[in-house]
Amino acid sequence: MRRFALIRSPKASTGLKLMLHRHRNVVITAASVVLLAVPALAADPTGDWRVADGVANIRVAQCGGSMWGVVAWEKQPGGRDGNNPDVSKRSRPTLGMPILLDMKKKAGADSWEGQVYNAKDGQTYSSSITPVDTDHLEIRGCVLGFLCGGETWTRVAPPIPSSPANSMAKGTKSNARTAAAPQTTGSVGAAKKPGDAVGDICLLGDVARLAH
Repeated sequence: MRRFALIRSPKASTGLKLMLHRHRNVVITAASVVLLAVPALAADPTGDWRVADGVANIRVAQCGGSMWGVVAWEKQPGGRDGNNPDVSKRSRPTLGMPILLDMKKKAGADSWEGQVYNAKDGQTYSSSITPVDTDHLEIRGCVLGFLCGGETWTRVAPPIPSSPANSMAKGTKSNARTAAAPQTTGSVGAAKKPGDAVGDICLLGDVARLAH
């Protein structure tokens, strides 16, 4: 009985290795093209953010096409806006008080510009917010275009999905009718949770009035 041995020539083996190497390079190159073709997702500034010194959370949501932010939690409950230059507002609770005011998207950048109210001195400053990444938000404020300072906030609640309730700040008649109805869902996208004293910030009186 004859036995046949499979003999592979050195040239054939080299050619096979070269072909596999080229094929592997093609696969890697194709994967790289696919990754490069996927656009980077812009960070979302909405949601609840813990301020740098940890004394409060600020809830940011889109209302009437602008970003607004209000105090959603306080480390020391019962705060009052005692430094407000408007004497009639010095007794208002700081919980639910607007902090970020009517911030507009900056063209060509993941940044929003508007004003920030500083309850510590009762002053309003030109300001901007910029997501650093999904869990950090940089806020900067300036007095008359200079003497700028800022800090970084840390996310403590997920982004807030947009909804028809975001148009509440427009102050139209239809909005007024909707605002008068029992509120079950809003820009937060879910019913107000127990212990949440703020809920949908677009329905808060101060935000709606200032955005009108």
